[in-house]
Amino acid sequence: MHLAYPAVLSALLFCTGLYGVLARRNAILVLMSVELMLNAVNLNLVAFDVWLSRTAEETLHSGQALTLFTIAIAAAEIGIGLAIVLAVYRNRGTSDIDKLRDTAEGPETDGPDGEAHAAEPAAEKAEASA
Repeated sequence: MHLAYPAVLSALLFCTGLYGVLARRNAILVLMSVELMLNAVNLNLVAFDVWLSRTAEETLHSGQALTLFTIAIAAAEIGIGLAIVLAVYRNRGTSDIDKLRDTAEGPETDGPDGEAHAAEPAAEKAEASA
């Protein structure tokens, strides 16, 4: 089998995962798209490892060993990612990334006249203690 077949399949999988990361708004679908991209990289690693082992006299299979480490890291990443998504869903009631981004920014500190509200409570505390 030629090297071009798994390379093209890997490129298609990676582009599909990249589209999923950029276009999706659900956090779980974004995590699934990241996993698809990691699997595309794993396919590339194994394909190039097999291709290089045919040309080299010594076969170390370093691409396949790196793929095993990538799979282990991806499993840990998806476990932690799903735990975070479930915790956020319980607290916020949604897993929509746009809504979560809006709540992460917090309230504005500038008032309607452009002055900061942070100085006002300090002045009120000084008057209350005097």
